[in-house]
Amino acid sequence: MATVTPTSDVVDRDPDVEPAEREHRVTPLELFFDLVFVLAITQVTQLLADDPSWRGLARGMLILGMLWWAWAAYAWLTNEIDPDEGGARLAMFAATGAMLIVALAVPGAFNENAFEFAVAYTVVRAIHLGLWVVTTHDPEVKQAIIRLAPTSFVGCALLFAASFADGTTQGVLWAAALVIDYVGGGRGGGRGYRLHPAHFVERHGLIIIIALGESIVALGVGASSSAELKGSEIVCALLGVVVAASLWWTYFDVTALVAERRLHSLRGAARARLARDSFSYLHFPMVAGIVLLALGVKKTLGDVDEQLKAVSAVALCAGAALYLAADVAFRRRCLDALEPQRLAAAVACLAVLPIAIELPALAALAAVAAICAALVAYESAR
Repeated sequence: MATVTPTSDVVDRDPDVEPAEREHRVTPLELFFDLVFVLAITQVTQLLADDPSWRGLARGMLILGMLWWAWAAYAWLTNEIDPDEGGARLAMFAATGAMLIVALAVPGAFNENAFEFAVAYTVVRAIHLGLWVVTTHDPEVKQAIIRLAPTSFVGCALLFAASFADGTTQGVLWAAALVIDYVGGGRGGGRGYRLHPAHFVERHGLIIIIALGESIVALGVGASSSAELKGSEIVCALLGVVVAASLWWTYFDVTALVAERRLHSLRGAARARLARDSFSYLHFPMVAGIVLLALGVKKTLGDVDEQLKAVSAVALCAGAALYLAADVAFRRRCLDALEPQRLAAAVACLAVLPIAIELPALAALAAVAAICAALVAYESAR
C-alpha cells in the first residue's frame, strides 16, 4: 500500500485514534481529476436548461447519478492509495481523459452519443477497479474489490444496452443500471475497506464546494444571456449568492469537522459503513439538490419578471428542499443528530412551490433565499 503523509492535527488530538494510523490530505492530482467532474456537472445543468421538461429532468438526474457514483468510486480509491506514485499517476491521467469524454457526451447521453457515453464510462470504471487491484497488497481489500466488480460491470452493460434503445425502455435500463450499481456498493457490509477520515471528509467537502460553484456559474451564464444588466438582474444574482452562501454555511460551519471526528471514533467495517451511507449515498441528493437549484436560479435570472414554468419552479424550490432534507439525513446517520429546524426549512421551501408558479420568478427566488438565510440566522443565534 502506498505511503502517506504524517498524521494530521485532528488525528493527534483524538485519543480514540491508534498511533499507527496515518492520514493524508487531498492531492493536486485528485483536484485535477475533479476538474472534469466540474465540467460534467456543468453539462448536466445545461442539459436540464435546454430541455426543461419532466423527461429532461429525469434524464438529467439519471446522468448525474452515474457521474456521482463514478466520482465516489475514485474518492474511495484515492483515499487508500497514493495517486501521485508511479504508474498510478498515469492511470489517473487515463481515467481523467476517459471522464472528459464522459462529460462531453452528457448532452447526447440519451441520443446520438449514448454509445460513446457507455464506452467512456466503462473505461472510467475499469481503470478504477484495475488500479485498485494492482496497487493494494491487502487480501481483504482485494476481496472487497472483487465483490464490487460484478455489479459495476452489469451496470455498464446495461448502459450499452440502453444505447441501442430509446423511450421508456432506455430510461428503465438507465434506472436499473443505477440501482444495481448503488446496491452493489453496499455489498459486504463495509468489510475490507481501509478508510482515512480526514482525507475522505475533505474530498467530499471539496465536491460540495464544486457543486455550489456550479450555482455561481449558472448565475454568470444566466446574466450573460441578458443584453443589459438591469437592477432586477443584479438583485437576482445577489439572492442567488445568498442561497449558495446559506447552503455553504449549513455544511461547513460545524458539520464537516464533527463528521471527521465521528469517523475517527470508529474502526474497520463500522467506519466504512458510516462513510458509505453518510458520504457516498447521502451526499448524492445534496449534490443533486444543488444542481437543481442552479437550474432554477439560471432560469430565474434569464427572465426575472416572468413566472417560472413548472419544471423550473420545482428545480428552484425542490432543489433547496432536497439539499436540506439530505443534510438532515446525513447528520442523522453520521452524527446521530436530528435537526428539526432544517427539516422545517426544507418543508418551507416546498411550501413556496405552489405560489412560485404564480409569482414573478424574482419573488420566488427571494422567498427561497429568505428561508435559507433565516435558517442560518436562527442556528447562529442559538
